[in-house]
Amino acid sequence: MTTEDPRAGLRPGSGPEPRTEPRTEPRAESGSAAHAEFRGAAHAAADLVSDYLAGLPARPVWQPMDDAARTALLDAPLPADGRPLAELLAAIDRDVLPHPMGNGNPRFFGWVNSAPAPAGVLATLAAAAMNPSSAGGDHADVHLERAVVRWIAELAGFPHPPGGGLLTSGTSMATIVCLAAARNRAARRAGWDVREDGLAGLPPLVGYVTGETHSCVRKAAELLGLGSRHLRTVPTGPDGLLDPAELRAAVDRDRAAGLLPFLVVASAGTVGTGAVDAFGPLADLCAEQQLWLHVDGAYGAFGRLDPAIAHRYAGLERADSLALDPHKWLGVPVDCGCALVRDPEELRATFSLVPSYLRDEAAGALGWFSEYGTEQTRPFRALKVWATIAHKGRSGLARDIARCTSLARRLGELVEADGQSELLAEVQTSIVAFRHRPAGLGEEALDALNRELPAAVQRRGRVFVTGARLDGREVLRACLLNADTTEADLHLLLAEVAAAAADLRP
Repeated sequence: MTTEDPRAGLRPGSGPEPRTEPRTEPRAESGSAAHAEFRGAAHAAADLVSDYLAGLPARPVWQPMDDAARTALLDAPLPADGRPLAELLAAIDRDVLPHPMGNGNPRFFGWVNSAPAPAGVLATLAAAAMNPSSAGGDHADVHLERAVVRWIAELAGFPHPPGGGLLTSGTSMATIVCLAAARNRAARRAGWDVREDGLAGLPPLVGYVTGETHSCVRKAAELLGLGSRHLRTVPTGPDGLLDPAELRAAVDRDRAAGLLPFLVVASAGTVGTGAVDAFGPLADLCAEQQLWLHVDGAYGAFGRLDPAIAHRYAGLERADSLALDPHKWLGVPVDCGCALVRDPEELRATFSLVPSYLRDEAAGALGWFSEYGTEQTRPFRALKVWATIAHKGRSGLARDIARCTSLARRLGELVEADGQSELLAEVQTSIVAFRHRPAGLGEEALDALNRELPAAVQRRGRVFVTGARLDGREVLRACLLNADTTEADLHLLLAEVAAAAADLRP
């Protein structure tokens, strides 16, 4: 077999070099009944999935499952005997595919869930067929993960020294990885070995967030033994961004009280409004105060690819860590998050543990991925990331992201022009926070109406929108991640909100 440079043939828009010699690896016998069954089922599955994806725009975005269909899944008995693959495909077609979450549809504006990139869907099958553990070793998935983590860092404009990141299940796990490294560094600087001695006896470590910081940060703080009581909610300015002056005051108070400030969490796109913090001033303060600056870029960090909003991300490259989700704006099929750190040795110092049965003398200076996070056995996520990015290329990803932010700004304009709607925050990325505001309703009634509206709109099936609470008010939030969405879909969204509101009002 030919030996190829692992970096060659993996550029966006290209594939591996074609084979020049015949395969030497063993194949299943062509007459094998099991192989023949799989081949036939695989072809049928490709048609099934292709038809499903093609038919999504013409279907309701989401509708509640009827009781019989739900019960059939919930109460399915453990099979006593096996079933042919063709029967399993028929059951999937009948019982599963008709009941999607809805995020494959271009009229899905809920939460932060993207449609799956077709290239990623295809790559998922190949990755499952190989089924490696991407903990380490000299096989394709390990080298490919190092390449795509570097690609992700390049896309987000974050520095990437070798070993400075790994793929995770999502930003929730990436946040745990990054905050664990921040905790370890802070304890070490205080003369404490937190891996050996734990946190007992160490003054409380304090982190700083805003009211819009994602809940995964609090979960990470609780899991890491920091305690949510030691996460300070710093007031934001009128622009909704983390206020450096308020942050400095909070840090000073905690230092005076004998506590150990160690962490600031900024956002590259909040879930509620898509707001992007001003990273430069925060990085200055963190450098002065020796605080770890972590950026939650789960959804919004890739907005940097849009020239129209790239200025909002100035200073992001100065953060100590960045957590983000290729399975959001890039459309990589779930699950796939990524943890990026400025100093790889902080990750390794936090997690590396190599028992004798996992020694690999050929691993090289970087060692195994399992030394940089909590997981030992890790799935082959890199192939679907590679396929998604390589299929679109940087230019294609940037074009799609710019399309989404442009649509979001247009929706903001439509909301402001609509006599029954109110825009509640500047549209900074691709999330639009607004509320339905018909004439004659007071604040309490408006809150009650907008709290009920998301579910009412969802049940109608034509569009999907979700809600949140922002500055003490119930809001609707439309998140645009699908470049196939049209302006007509935006008009339909507002029309459906108005129609659902009319149904709810007596």
